[in-house]
Amino acid sequence: MEEEKPSLVTRITRYIPTVKRPSYRQSLNTRLKWTGLVLIAYLALSYIPVYGVEPSTYEQFRYIELILGSRFGSLMTLGISPIVTAGIILQLLVGSKILNWDTTKEEDRKKFQTWNKFLSVVFCFITAAVYVFGGALLVLGPLSMKIIVLLQLAAGGLMVILLDDLVSKWGIGSGVSLFIAAGVATQILIRLFSPLPATCKPFQFSTCMPSVGNAPVGLVWQFFLNALIGNRSLMLQTLLPILFTALVFLIVVYIQDIAIEIPLSFTALRGFGRTWPLKLLYTSNIPVILAGALIANFQLLGRFGLTPQNGLQCGMLGCYDANGNPVSGAVFYLSTPSNFLLQLISTGVTSADWIRVAIHIALFAILCTIFSVFWVSTSGMDAKSVAEQIEAIGMQIPGYRRDAKSMEAVLSKYIQPLAFLGGLFVGLLAAFADITGTIGSGTGILLAVMIIYQYYEQLSMENLEEAHPLIRKLIGE
Repeated sequence: MEEEKPSLVTRITRYIPTVKRPSYRQSLNTRLKWTGLVLIAYLALSYIPVYGVEPSTYEQFRYIELILGSRFGSLMTLGISPIVTAGIILQLLVGSKILNWDTTKEEDRKKFQTWNKFLSVVFCFITAAVYVFGGALLVLGPLSMKIIVLLQLAAGGLMVILLDDLVSKWGIGSGVSLFIAAGVATQILIRLFSPLPATCKPFQFSTCMPSVGNAPVGLVWQFFLNALIGNRSLMLQTLLPILFTALVFLIVVYIQDIAIEIPLSFTALRGFGRTWPLKLLYTSNIPVILAGALIANFQLLGRFGLTPQNGLQCGMLGCYDANGNPVSGAVFYLSTPSNFLLQLISTGVTSADWIRVAIHIALFAILCTIFSVFWVSTSGMDAKSVAEQIEAIGMQIPGYRRDAKSMEAVLSKYIQPLAFLGGLFVGLLAAFADITGTIGSGTGILLAVMIIYQYYEQLSMENLEEAHPLIRKLIGE
C-alpha cells in the first residue's frame, strides 16, 4: 500500500524555522532560565524601533497592545496577533466541523498543528500589510519604504512565533501567555507608580517635572497630589480604577479554586485514590485571549482606508476623531467602553454609550462561550480525551465499570456544562472589568492575573527541591 504523499502545506512548513524539543528532561532552574531569557529578549525587541516609521504615541492602540502583547512602532508591533488569528480561524473551522478533523487522533492533531504554524507565518505578512497600507503606522516615503517596513514587521512576527515555540518546549507555560502578562504588568506598574507626567520627553527635564497642571501618570501620585490641593472629585476619579483593579484581582484569585472534584481510585491498588479537579474556569483564559484578539483585529480593520470627512477620519466601518478615538459607526459600538464608569460619575453618558456597553457585555459573553466550547473539542480537554488519560494512568471512577466509555459518560455530564458556564462567566467578568476602568484595561488585568496564577500552579506542582531558594519562598514552600 502506497504511503500518502504529504500535502503542499506540510512540505512548506518543513522549511519554516522551528525549535527542537530537548532530548532530555530539563531541570526546573533551566526551564526558568529559558523563560526569563525569552522574556528579556521580548522586552528588548519591543524597544527597537522599526526603520521608516515616524515616532508617535499610538495611544489609540493601547487596548490592542495589551491584548496582543505588542508595542506599536517597534519590532514587536504585531505581537501575538498572527498566532492568535491563525488559532481563531482553525478553532472555528474545526469546531463547526467545516474541517472534519478529530484532534483526539494523532494524525488529525498533526494536521491542526501544521496548519496553525503555516497560517501563523502567513498572517505575519498579511497583518503587517494591513498595518502599513491601512495607515495604522505612520510611514512616510515611497512604496519601497513601505515594503521595507512591512518586511521588518513580518520578521518581528516570525521572531514572536519562534520565541513562543522556545518557551513551550524549553521553558514554562506558553510564550503567548508570557508576553500578554509582561505587557499588562508593565502598563499596570507605570499607571500606578510612574512619577513622570505624560508630557515627559527624553533629555528635556523641564517637561518631566510634575505639577498640578501637569500631573504624573501614576494614579497613586495623582491621588496624593489631589489630596494636597483638596480636590475630592479628582481624588475619587483616581481612586476608583485602583479599587476596581484590586476587586477584579481578588475575584479572579477566588474563582480559580472553584472546582468539581471527581473521585478516582487505582484499579490495581484498593484503598488508594485521588481526585481529578474540573475547574469552573475549565478553559482558563483562552476564551478571553481569542475574543479579545478577534475584537482587536476588527478594530484594526476599521482603520483601513480612512479618508478625511468634516474634520474626522472615516472608513467603511465608522469614523475617528483627531485623537484616533472611534466616534460613530460599527467601530464605535464595538470599541471598549473603558472610561464608562468615570464618565457616568463625572460628566454623564449618552444613550449611545449605554448601547455600546450593552453590546460590549453581550459580545464578550457570547464570544467567550463559543470559544470555550470549541476549545474543549479541539485541544484534548473533552470528556473522551480526559477519560483516556485517566485510564492510561490505571485509575477509574469508583462505582463505574473500568473502561474509558463509562468514565466518558460520567465526565461529559460535567465538562460540557463547565465549558459553557466557564466561558460565559469569564466573558462577563472581562466585560465588567473593562467597563469599570481597571488599570491596564479590564481584559488585560483579567488575563494577567489568570496567567500569573497559572504559573503559580505550575510551579507548585514541580519538584521545588531543585529550584532556587527565592522561588521556593514565593511558592510558599
